[in-house]
Amino acid sequence: MTKTMTKTMRVVPTNGLLSMSLALGLALGAGAAQARDPVAGKAKAGMCATCHGPLGLSQLPNAPHLAGQPAIYLAEQLKAYRSGKRQNEVMSVMAKPLTDDEIDNLAAWYASIELSVKEK
Repeated sequence: MTKTMTKTMRVVPTNGLLSMSLALGLALGAGAAQARDPVAGKAKAGMCATCHGPLGLSQLPNAPHLAGQPAIYLAEQLKAYRSGKRQNEVMSVMAKPLTDDEIDNLAAWYASIELSVKEK
């Protein structure tokens, strides 16, 4: 015997202007919270180039490519290294002093690098 659950939603009419204001406020607030500056990230990325390459393409077997990775993924990983949730001998030290803005900017820089792939 299978049980199913249903949820009833109540729709409450609102003033159109209020709805528009709320939507605009949410959109602007989300944008401000996730403001990223790839130019500032590129300037900060010099410290990353030794292992990850100047354009985020690593030449080392134990350092991943960063170019083209999603910004949200890169930021999440850097924050995990910074907090100690994720550990690596080098990355834990490198990420420790980074601010949230610096992390977001680095993530924006590496995410902004476009890659192309072709068959041999």
